[in-house]
Amino acid sequence: MSAICLYFQVHQPFRIKKYRVFDIGHDHQYFDSPEGSRLNNREVLQKVARKSYFPTNRIFLELLHRYPRLKLAYSLSGVVLEQLEAYSPETLASFQELVATGRVEILAETYYHSLSYIFSPAEFERQVKLHTQLIRRLFKKIPKVFRNTELIYNNQLASTVEKLGFTGILAEGADHVLGWRSPNFLYHPVGTQKVKLLLKNYRLSDDIAFRFSTPTWNEFPLTAPKFARWASAINGSGDILNLFMDYETFGEHQWEDTGIFEFLRYLPGELLKHPDNYFVTPSEAVKKLPAVAELDFPHFVSWADVERDISAWLGNAMQDDAAAKIYQMEEAILKTKNRGLISDWRKLQTSDHFYYMCTKWFADGDVHKYFNPYDSPYEAFIAYMNVLKDLKMRLETLQKVKNHK
Repeated sequence: MSAICLYFQVHQPFRIKKYRVFDIGHDHQYFDSPEGSRLNNREVLQKVARKSYFPTNRIFLELLHRYPRLKLAYSLSGVVLEQLEAYSPETLASFQELVATGRVEILAETYYHSLSYIFSPAEFERQVKLHTQLIRRLFKKIPKVFRNTELIYNNQLASTVEKLGFTGILAEGADHVLGWRSPNFLYHPVGTQKVKLLLKNYRLSDDIAFRFSTPTWNEFPLTAPKFARWASAINGSGDILNLFMDYETFGEHQWEDTGIFEFLRYLPGELLKHPDNYFVTPSEAVKKLPAVAELDFPHFVSWADVERDISAWLGNAMQDDAAAKIYQMEEAILKTKNRGLISDWRKLQTSDHFYYMCTKWFADGDVHKYFNPYDSPYEAFIAYMNVLKDLKMRLETLQKVKNHK
């Protein structure tokens, strides 16, 4: 028999406006772009909610009622939940309605969808705890399984996650790590005792997420029966099929007129036609399925690009400089205990800011360009560094006030 695990990442950043050098020292509102701008967070969130989140949630609610065996999982970043609360409460309520069915699991992650584990394990743990508190408040659940930002993962992360009490962790089923092994089994991370590793089957996941509407693809058009045949072929050669993807796949990356919603409506029924297929949440998979071997991830792996590494966020001098500078401020920022300053500092850690600085214009470079709301990576870098200068000035002002007391 083969389990099917559906997992969706739900995330939208607080985008930095086109912050000019003339704004330094005068404007401390970094995320309030004017209406009509590609950087206006309220408008972007509401557009994505309207095109993707809300209609997809409605479909899944119908499917959960139609198919009692259907189960799925989400991770929602803290920053997207903040925006849903403020800008689209009806969409947040639709996520809560899904979770209330008892067959939808919410996973843990860093609140600010950050690269904190790479730069500051202490800040990483603080953000995981903040996220868990938010999930508990909004969904009355305590996450048991963890997924890091963009599935960034290595051995040491697994050990840290185990110490934090999680039973499972998600990662990319990268070929250069797996070698001859299959992503369709659970594994034990090196150096851990109890935590289990669930690996994304990127080929089948990306057939939906990226290739679904590509007319030059030799399997176009993709239909639910065709995909179900591919998925069912795993029976006898694997324990689980992990289909992990961005939730914006439905309605935003793949527009409604591609037929993506109709595909989704028929997919569970087609998958369940095979008598050996069944759905599990990540925590159920950890409980039910054995880890077949130990798997070694000595270097960071992610689900981005053909390289499956972290070069989408830390691949050039701009990205490296910006990331180093924001984390260098950690001790001084936290010492102020100023909520506004700390909140802005943490929002500036969100991985998207560094992704927008990516200059990889080969292979899947067009992907980076598509998701970049700035005119260029250099514009993103300039705005970010100008904001950091203002943030530093605010920090220095608070330090002076404190020293004079």
